[in-house]
Amino acid sequence: MPASEHTTTGSAGAPPPRRLMYLAVAGAAVLVLAGGAAFYYATLRNRDSGKSVDYHRVAVTATACEPNEMTVPGGKRSFEILNTSSRPIEWEILDGVMVVAERENIAPGFKQTLTVQLVPGDYAITCGLLSNPRGVLHVTDSEEARQAAAKVSLSNFLGPLSEYKVYLFQQSSAALAATEELAEAIKAGDLEQARMLWVKARVPYKHVEPVAYRFSDLENAIDPVADYLAQRENDPGFTGFHRIEYGLFAQRSLDGLAPIADQLVTDMTALKARLVKAKLDPGLLLAIPGDTAAQLAQGKILSGEDHYAHTDMVDIAASFEGIRKVTDLLRSVVKPVDPRLEAEIAAKLDAVQARLSALRSGDGFPSYDSVDETTRKALTKEFQDLAETLNRLGSVIGVS
Repeated sequence: MPASEHTTTGSAGAPPPRRLMYLAVAGAAVLVLAGGAAFYYATLRNRDSGKSVDYHRVAVTATACEPNEMTVPGGKRSFEILNTSSRPIEWEILDGVMVVAERENIAPGFKQTLTVQLVPGDYAITCGLLSNPRGVLHVTDSEEARQAAAKVSLSNFLGPLSEYKVYLFQQSSAALAATEELAEAIKAGDLEQARMLWVKARVPYKHVEPVAYRFSDLENAIDPVADYLAQRENDPGFTGFHRIEYGLFAQRSLDGLAPIADQLVTDMTALKARLVKAKLDPGLLLAIPGDTAAQLAQGKILSGEDHYAHTDMVDIAASFEGIRKVTDLLRSVVKPVDPRLEAEIAAKLDAVQARLSALRSGDGFPSYDSVDETTRKALTKEFQDLAETLNRLGSVIGVS
């Protein structure tokens, strides 16, 4: 480039005085420091906000809970359950034989969280295998618990509660009748008929399971899964539906099933009687659909439950029918209060229904061992989204 061009360029864009450059550098430094301080402050705030949920942590070992005894104030409390054993576990809070809340299918080395509204009193907690000793949860009185109890307005729920009671009676009657037919087929030596009736009996049972599982003594007799028993299929506590399933589908034999089927009929008779007498309240009605959807999303769909018949899709569809029944009853309560939430619930229900319908083949579902992991994860996601939406019902319509 010619020298004249250098001269022209230099005279037109002469560098700023050195003092101004120092000021500019100083100003930039101040901005960097201010930005760093703001970032640090935001980090602290985010870190603090992350601690806003006060988790009560429980480790479940092969034999017990650590700690085995806890005391918490009444109100909405959150628990973090870590499985330190080598087996999948479940963790339950029990009020007598009634299940207040639970988490299932917690894999070894993993943890799950559970948030539940607790009223003052003493509760038992299960610790992994059903044969393990139970822990104790003391819930003390608190202003939060008293305020939560005062928010429920029964008048808004009289219709839904009455309709759901009728539904429980109808479905428990159907489940008992189908179980009696199953027992008769087993005694008659008809293996194929017994297998068909086993699947048939599961459908109405899954419809009432959201309430039935809260009777822990009957649930542990009617529907225990071998995964949660110390000796698995050889455990004396392996009874009910899945023990019969094991004989019908894995062993392909009726040997020894007649007394187990008779006991299942007895237990289902007791379950029907309890469901008829059960005192339902608005808080329970609001919790049922979200809890059931969450249980499916948090393990039942991915791992399956019917390990020998592989009819899990029938179970999942029946569970969804039960969710939809109670949710449809609640939508009439929530719509005047929050129409957007009601519309969102409708959309989530339709999304799950569409996913299930896509998996249908003709009049039925495929064997669950042919449903790949990607499909199971997609179905899990739909149920998880549904659970998160349904779990907003309590706060929106005035129940903590």
